[in-house]
Amino acid sequence: MESPLTGRHFLSITDFTAEEIELVLETARRVKRHPSDYTESMRRRVLAMIFQKPSLRTRVSFETGMAQMGGHAIYLAPSDISLGTREIPEDVAKVLSRMADVIMARVFGHHLVEELAEYATVPVINGLSDYEHPCQILADLQTIIERKGQLDGLRACYIGDGNNVAHSLMVGAARMGMHMTVITPPGYAPKAEVTEKAQQIGQASGARITATTDLEATEGADVLYTDVWASMGQEDEAKARKRIFQAYRIDAETMERADDDAVILHCLPAHYGDEIDYTTSRLPNSAIFDQAENRLHAQKALLLHLLGET
Repeated sequence: MESPLTGRHFLSITDFTAEEIELVLETARRVKRHPSDYTESMRRRVLAMIFQKPSLRTRVSFETGMAQMGGHAIYLAPSDISLGTREIPEDVAKVLSRMADVIMARVFGHHLVEELAEYATVPVINGLSDYEHPCQILADLQTIIERKGQLDGLRACYIGDGNNVAHSLMVGAARMGMHMTVITPPGYAPKAEVTEKAQQIGQASGARITATTDLEATEGADVLYTDVWASMGQEDEAKARKRIFQAYRIDAETMERADDDAVILHCLPAHYGDEIDYTTSRLPNSAIFDQAENRLHAQKALLLHLLGET
């Protein structure tokens, strides 16, 4: 039976309903348990991967996923296309749509994935933009379920910069009924429009979504999540951010406030000693490498649904 997601774009976690997210997560669990069942699912299928930003996990997970399912992925480096300068997104989308079955783009500006989706006649996946990181959140939700057995009613805290990951986490949590508190230094909160959207979605699912500067909000948390203080493109701010964000980290003190079984998550790469210390990252509570692996399984599931191969 064809998936309800077939032919759709995935630019934001809000593009899918709670039921559709669960559909992808269930497929991800199945793919992870029985990978040999999907070795021919992407036969003769091609994924075009556009990169403005480098990445270990995004490239390897998508490329490996296509290879393991019998398909092929083409890596297009920043200098291959120079998206938005050498070629406009409209032309790139129209050309790739005639040669590939699906497009993944990891870009600086979110408007670029929106433009690609506007003109593409094949599904477009947001592999990361400055506004959201929806593929990461699919893997995060899968990891939390593996560790906690559920999402509904859990209390999660994100500590650090109110960035693209924080945006997608807030909305993803709201969709799935998981309470989410984003804790940032003053002036670094997530965009107000995203917080408001997540809170509106949370009203339907019962999820409480809040943004605060108070580190005490980690008290009793079931999930602790952090990310780098300065993302790619913010290198000139790194020194100042290191001073401002010093207390906004996951360490032994944070773990004492959280639940004893709190799951530790980080989307990597990590700057050990900044947003998380190395010792804490290696505790039994830490699922950061399960989380990284689940990028592979969640994205295989996403590809299967978007291309109608479930």
